[in-house]
Amino acid sequence: MCGLAGFCDFNKKHGMDNLISITDVLRHRGPNDSGYEFFENENFNLGLGHRRLSIQDLSKHGHQPMFDKTGQYIIIYNGEIYNFKEFYDELLGDGVKFNSNSDTEVILYLYIKYGDDFIKKLIGMFSIVIYDVKDQKVKVFIDRAGVKPFYYYFKNGLFAFASELKSFFCIKEIDKKIDPNTLGLYFQYSYIPAPYSIFENIYKLPAGNKLEFDLKSMSYTQKQYWSVEEYYNKKKSNKDYESVKKEVSELLLSAFKYRLVSDVPVGIFLSGGYDSSAVAAILQSNSSAKLKTFSIGFDNKNFDEAPYAKDIANFLNTEHYEYYVTQKDCLELVDQLCVINDEPMGDVSSIPTYFVSKFAKEHVSVVLSGDGGDEIFGGYPKYFIGNKVYRLSSKVPSFIKKIVKSFLLLLDLKILEKILLKLTGQKITNFSGKFRKFINILDTKAESVFKISSQYFLKEDVSKFIKNYSSEYKTTYDKFGCVSGDYFDKSMCIDFQTYMYQILMKVDRASMAVSLESREPFLDQRIIEYLAQIPSSVKLKNGPKGILKDIVYDYIPKNLLDRPKQGFVPPFEDWLNGDLKNFVDDYSNKDFIEDQGIFCHSEVVKLKKEFYEEKKSGYKLWLFLIFQLWYKQWMINER
Repeated sequence: MCGLAGFCDFNKKHGMDNLISITDVLRHRGPNDSGYEFFENENFNLGLGHRRLSIQDLSKHGHQPMFDKTGQYIIIYNGEIYNFKEFYDELLGDGVKFNSNSDTEVILYLYIKYGDDFIKKLIGMFSIVIYDVKDQKVKVFIDRAGVKPFYYYFKNGLFAFASELKSFFCIKEIDKKIDPNTLGLYFQYSYIPAPYSIFENIYKLPAGNKLEFDLKSMSYTQKQYWSVEEYYNKKKSNKDYESVKKEVSELLLSAFKYRLVSDVPVGIFLSGGYDSSAVAAILQSNSSAKLKTFSIGFDNKNFDEAPYAKDIANFLNTEHYEYYVTQKDCLELVDQLCVINDEPMGDVSSIPTYFVSKFAKEHVSVVLSGDGGDEIFGGYPKYFIGNKVYRLSSKVPSFIKKIVKSFLLLLDLKILEKILLKLTGQKITNFSGKFRKFINILDTKAESVFKISSQYFLKEDVSKFIKNYSSEYKTTYDKFGCVSGDYFDKSMCIDFQTYMYQILMKVDRASMAVSLESREPFLDQRIIEYLAQIPSSVKLKNGPKGILKDIVYDYIPKNLLDRPKQGFVPPFEDWLNGDLKNFVDDYSNKDFIEDQGIFCHSEVVKLKKEFYEEKKSGYKLWLFLIFQLWYKQWMINER
């Protein structure tokens, strides 16, 4: 796990000093070693920079940039390849004489042997850059799930790239101009989906893609080499439930074991939920040594999962560590989040993710997480609720929907909320927001149900809120109708490419901020491809995440796990009402807003009123505050 950065400058203005600065700003990603290679050609200057977090082959032989024996090929790479040792004999038979025990060298010689097809052989997470000196091409490959980030820029004769946006702030020639339309995506989804970034002309390479930059023609091409849609769209398997459960169990064991490959200590994040418990249980049952597990707790008991994690750890007999975070700890981190997340990202669970990463780093250098389990096994309640709405929307004629919508718009929401409370006995959080979403779904095609239900700000809200907002950029959410199968297949396929990307961004930034490598064993492509071809009637036969739950019950008693799903979410609304209110007031001040020139002040006032006076959900206000803190850090302080 590392950080990489580089450039190809056809104006020949940038040199070694620039390369060092854009690379060393990523020191947190790789504190153990640094490498810089600068090439001066008659037509361009090219730099390749690398910061190393030593995981495989801790010696100097794993140093990057790494050259092949001929000097024609140079590689820099961020990630881990778990099956790299399986190719040693093959490559030795080809006459390769290895200089290291690192996966980096294996990757390089696999590329030399197979060309771009080498990528099909890899099981791992990665962003790989290979420079072919002879053919004058730079090639980039990113893993199938998009675990390891890669940003790039190309304009006015400068091609630049890096693992994080921080590097681009070191290049004066790059104009950091906020794109109001991608800002709209942030407020809609709480993050900015690939291929977009917060800035114009800077892009993320999407998951499962490769990019080839031709230095001769000063142009690049981008192509997808792997797509989860391809597997969802294949003919579904006709295997029975027990056969599927057995084969998934075998895949999980293989994927989990692969993620233990390391020359440094490895631990496991344990929340007490099914996903992380599956990782811990399966690995501990196949290990004679005690595994290290880590959990985080809160002083607010309503948000505390630590006791559940401890119960699981005690049952599995792991070497368990837990750390309790105070409200003071969290509030002190909020402002620093925007240094860690150099692009606006509203996921409030970034806070506990950072703390559990920092805590784990005191004991290990690598951790395994349970991320991806909900997206591939079908664990989110939204899939089941959405399915009912989708089916209803598909059957009801559009003219009836319009009549119902007109009627609903006449209702007094406060009275309706009170009626529903009496009927159900449960208070619906953010009732007005959910009601508006429902009305919008009524007035749209069934294919848009999942997209609208995934949004915090609706399109019409964004257009009022953000000045100069002109259009809604297309995202993977708009490909819902391109996925075959039922609503479950469609929504899980889209979620894998969208919401999960946000989770991976969060984990990457939080863990790498403390130089900790996080591995996601559920995102092994063999598991993803297999489950995508299993009908939802089998996959969800026993309810949300049915297959995974049945597998985990073979290791852990049901009573230790069978509880309502609880997110990794701290009490941010309490903070907005308390210590963070001064921040909200400062950054919503009319003078500040008008000087900033991004938001419509009257809409900001309305947003505050909805939370502080009308007692609606605070998440939209949280998104606003996080952006403003990001703006202060990167657009004011960095000037």
